[in-house]
Amino acid sequence: MRLQTLLHAVFPPECLNCGAQVEGDFALCGPCWAATPFILGAACDLCGTGLPGQKAEGERLICDECHRIARPWERGRAVMGYADVGRRLVLGLKHGDRAEVARAAGPWLARAGADLVADLGADDPVLVPIPLHPIRLARRRFNQSALLAQAMARITGQEVAVQALRRVRATPTQDGRNRDARFVNLADAIRPHPRFGGLLKGRAVILIDDVMTSGATFAAASEACRVAGATHLRVLALARVGVDA
Repeated sequence: MRLQTLLHAVFPPECLNCGAQVEGDFALCGPCWAATPFILGAACDLCGTGLPGQKAEGERLICDECHRIARPWERGRAVMGYADVGRRLVLGLKHGDRAEVARAAGPWLARAGADLVADLGADDPVLVPIPLHPIRLARRRFNQSALLAQAMARITGQEVAVQALRRVRATPTQDGRNRDARFVNLADAIRPHPRFGGLLKGRAVILIDDVMTSGATFAAASEACRVAGATHLRVLALARVGVDA
């Protein structure tokens, strides 16, 4: 009997959300899968938020928010909405030390990210997680965005540059801030790493984060990637907060 089979006999795999027994590791049960707001249909091509209706082949859809806000990246996608099971999964990863959520998210991110590289041809992108300030990283003990990027890379085989960017300022939490205040809070807070930032020169970049709300963090990271010489910039979030949230 294989070790994994033996372990499953003693410790049956459980649903990431509700704890019900499931067939494989890092999975959701049927009801929780159905309750997870995956973004599978039409979506904004800049921020990934789900849109009503269907997208025609080759059509570029831009949501109202992205018409009002200049985005310093070219394309964006999100795996799910930040609500219901999606919100609980993100909070479990971010604040509950549940690294298994990142493992489960690897294939989801790979699927959503495939749409971001379709027009890059042979220009294979490098995955760059949003950095944490060293103080916050020491408190949390891990960077959830780095775990997501590494989980995606296990599926796609793409390079991950965990240290390409650094957060040079310990910004206060974004919670409770309006859109404009979020952008001010992140202004010039992220820069290319003086030693590792050169990895981005001449490269296409997919920035990875757990949640996109206003897009301020992705914007600050995108500007840093431009400074480092990145040629194409795309953003990918595990969850997208709704415009009305």
